[in-house]
Amino acid sequence: MSLLPMIAPLAGLAAPSKNMKIKIDHIASDFERQPLVRPFGFKGGYLTELWQAVSLMQTATGKPQVGLATQSVLYGDPDVFAGHSESAGNALMYALSEKALQLAKQTPFDTPVDLLTTILPEVARYAISVTGSNNVNLNFIYNALVSVDNAAWLVYASENKCADFDTMIPPVYRKPLSTHNSRIAVMYQVPYGMPVTDLLKAAEEGYFVFKIKTGMPGNQEQMLQSDIDRLTLVHRTLKDLRTPQTKDGRLIYTLDSNGRYQKKESLLKYLDHAKKIGAFEQIKLIEEPFWESSNDDVSDLGVIIGADESVHTEADAVKRIQQGYKAIVLKGIAKTLSISFKIAKVAYEHHAACICADLTVNPLLLDWHKNLAARLHPFPGIGMPMMETNGDMNYKNWELMKTYNAVQHAPWQQVKQGVFELDDDFYRRSGGIFMGTQHYESMFRKK
Repeated sequence: MSLLPMIAPLAGLAAPSKNMKIKIDHIASDFERQPLVRPFGFKGGYLTELWQAVSLMQTATGKPQVGLATQSVLYGDPDVFAGHSESAGNALMYALSEKALQLAKQTPFDTPVDLLTTILPEVARYAISVTGSNNVNLNFIYNALVSVDNAAWLVYASENKCADFDTMIPPVYRKPLSTHNSRIAVMYQVPYGMPVTDLLKAAEEGYFVFKIKTGMPGNQEQMLQSDIDRLTLVHRTLKDLRTPQTKDGRLIYTLDSNGRYQKKESLLKYLDHAKKIGAFEQIKLIEEPFWESSNDDVSDLGVIIGADESVHTEADAVKRIQQGYKAIVLKGIAKTLSISFKIAKVAYEHHAACICADLTVNPLLLDWHKNLAARLHPFPGIGMPMMETNGDMNYKNWELMKTYNAVQHAPWQQVKQGVFELDDDFYRRSGGIFMGTQHYESMFRKK
């Protein structure tokens, strides 16, 4: 399916606002490459590094505001990733970010939501041009827009004198994000090939939600067998361990297939195996098991199914909910905060749960995303919202990158017994996202 017909209906859907229009006077962009500890596998491919894109925006009277993004071409569009070298794929996404930034300078806006809505069709046309594909995935474009969108939110907050994240949220989106949770369960990611010793160490540290990457490389038959073998190994390692964080003391599994399963029949075979080895009752969520084009009803699978990559718009969210999906994955750090606000509203109105999944983002973006996760309603049966974070296990320079945050060593930045514990200080300072970041800002200072 061509990309542009998907984009066209979005025009004019921005949230209304009575604020004066914001005009960007100055822009700049840059990026830095961050190596990973080991090749990171999902969606049938492997990443070795992640580019951190940085966008600067400034109004004529305001201070410069810097928005960050972590680029993940493999997440955004596996075909673009497979069709280029890893660096070339990142260069294409970065070129898209620069184009979006230029368009933002030409586009006065009320809120970043309507800025994104206005520039999206032109960014999509440019994506088709630079990738040479009419079918470039919208998630590739959203990922390229994240640093621009984040910079726009910081400008918006400054121009409107928003004191915190709560007041920055436009009123139309506040109801689904009105909770101030005291805890967030951390989803510990289990990628392809992770040693079982790492699983045991994580459990010893108190992690109790294990997010298992499925959809391993190979054809559908090979993938299913590899996934079955992997679940067997993981469950054999963890099945006898206990946690005080759940009612029955058992650990929780979630599965993330990244749309790799072509048929419902294959997933049913996987779940039958889970039942056979005694793992099924511990599976509380399966994220995006099927290809985007799938129209299968999932209400009879006996476990909550969540939609992720296939939800680009509010209409996509409604469609998935009608197909029996009872959860929506929000990725403010992959699909933009603006899109996440809109999708969270739809989920709330249709009584679907939300979680926040990671993109292996840097520490500052983790705190950005924590602001979104902290305000979600608790996930069914768990008593708190869930969010994934895996940067600490994947970035070679994670400890150094943590020093780039304006806030460091805050209690709410530490994982304790598998949760982030949030206090009044977290909500008062909005996770530090308005406090600037000297490291990334210094990229734009004249030498």
